[in-house]
Order: sequence, then structure tokens, then C-alpha cells
Amino acid sequence: MSNNKKKQLTPVQQEYQELQKKHETKRPVVKNCIKAFLVGGLICLIGQLISTFYIYYFDFTDQTVGNPTVGTLVFIAMLLTGFGVYDRIAQFGGAGTAVPVTGFGNAIISAAIEHRTEGFVLGVGGNMFKLAGSVILFGVFSAFIISLIKTIFIQWGGL
Repeated sequence: MSNNKKKQLTPVQQEYQELQKKHETKRPVVKNCIKAFLVGGLICLIGQLISTFYIYYFDFTDQTVGNPTVGTLVFIAMLLTGFGVYDRIAQFGGAGTAVPVTGFGNAIISAAIEHRTEGFVLGVGGNMFKLAGSVILFGVFSAFIISLIKTIFIQWGGL
């Protein structure tokens, strides 16, 4: 006998599945994608405006403006999260607020706010990077692998 056969459902189970499908809420996938695209694009537009501001007023170059821009975006996201504004934006924009770097700032501060009653060291400090820790880990690891590949290509004269 093969284990690949589907288990037969009883009439009660079939009736329950039909009832469940009938009452399941339909998600507006296309509408949610458009909202995420618009909100994520707006965040990127704000980042571009910040970059232009830094280049124009603080004499950064195209190569050096990235880090202060990212830092500013993360700081703004942290402030908005602290005041409860970012959550409302995230409810509207969905993944459009989670994917840009502002989602990283939101994740850090959300965990810190949630655990602040446990104290600054064990609560805030101990739990602040639980969610964002994996992002940091995989970001650093990916950067290491990419730089290793680039170094090998440069040594072979490929780039």
C-alpha cells in the first residue's frame, strides 16, 4: 500500500469544508498589492528627497549619501512607531512598509516598546533585536558572501 493516497473525508468533514469556504473572507489581493506598491514607493521617494537634501546642503556625493539616508529613514520610522503613526500606515500599506529599511526600524522599536515594562536591560535591551536579529544576521552573511564572490572575480580579472 502506498502512503500517497488521499484520506477520504467523511460527509461531516466535507460539509464543514464547504461551510468554511462559504464563510471565508475574500482578500483583495490586487488592491493590497497596489497599496503596498504605492506606500513602498512613497517611502522610497522620501528617501530620495532626503538623499537629494544631503547632497545639496551637506556636500555628500552619490557614493557617500546612502548611509546617512538609511540612518535617517530608520530614525524617522522609529519616531513614527513610538508615536503610533507607523502602525496605522502599515495597516494601510501592508508589505509596502515592511520591505523597505523603515520596516527594520519599526521591528526594533516595536519589540523595545512591547518589553519596556520588564526593565531597560532585560526588557528593552534583551528583546530589542529578537525580531531584527535575523535580518542583521542574514544581511551580514549575504554581504560577506557577495564580497567574497566579488573578490574572487577581481582576483581572476573578471570585473
